[in-house]
Amino acid sequence: MSRDWETTFGFWGRSPSQTQQDKAENAVRAVRAAISASDALASRGIDVFVQGSYANRTNVREDSDVDICVCYTDAWFSDYSQSEGLTQSQLGHVDGTYPYVDFKSDVGAALVAYFGKASVSRGKKAFDVHANSYRIDADVVPAFEHRRYHGSAVSHWYSQPPGTQIHPDNGGKIVNWPRQNYSNGVDKNTATRRSFKSTVRILKTLRNEMAERGIEAAEPIPSYLIECLVWNVPNDDLDGPTFTADVRASLAHLWNNTRTDDQCGEWGEINELKYLFRASQPWTRLQVNTFLQGVWDYVGFKD
Repeated sequence: MSRDWETTFGFWGRSPSQTQQDKAENAVRAVRAAISASDALASRGIDVFVQGSYANRTNVREDSDVDICVCYTDAWFSDYSQSEGLTQSQLGHVDGTYPYVDFKSDVGAALVAYFGKASVSRGKKAFDVHANSYRIDADVVPAFEHRRYHGSAVSHWYSQPPGTQIHPDNGGKIVNWPRQNYSNGVDKNTATRRSFKSTVRILKTLRNEMAERGIEAAEPIPSYLIECLVWNVPNDDLDGPTFTADVRASLAHLWNNTRTDDQCGEWGEINELKYLFRASQPWTRLQVNTFLQGVWDYVGFKD
């Protein structure tokens, strides 16, 4: 007996439960309290906010942890590469006196003091604050603001709102744009009569089920990448009469346009400030195309 995909997709595409969201909010409030209770951090400019799938309401049941950014706003990392020759000295910027590494250590100390040493684990990018009956697991990410500058010395500006930048313990840097991800996702969801986010949740759950069943094509595909892929689906392809129609049209568009680099080379992340397929990304176009074919076959769509 074949699977009733329309009923399954309808269930998978539903918005997260209020219980899930409440536990996520409880985790955010607890992290804010931890930062406020720290003598090293209480007087500094810090913004604590949810980012990622819980913020965007594209989380699914397997998304067990909430991503919380602890962003230092009294200093920032600058990117002048897209300006007309702007430099730090031209803008009167000076090096900060509070290094990122010290900030991360202070955040870690604040979390341990508030939640207890047994409840906090340090990772390369974030601190894991373990769940209890009141809140879910939280990945707490210490970050500085990131400002991408444009224009010239006469007329200059930076991308608003600012992004975030972290320096993992194993080196390098990671720049993200969580607020743009959120606002652009809301706009597309509205334009598609909520089909955008429901399709994202469906494909995320499909990916998770495929991975659980040992289908290798699903393994290298992170949750955020699926959200970005659906972002690049035309709105008209998310306007079908059924969930199944939207999933089928999305897969067809994405598979056809990820067969070569030329077809998707200009695609962006949801924030439209980072390219989706460039050498700096941890995934490849070929991995995505293989995954999309795997999903098509898994569901049993026919050409």
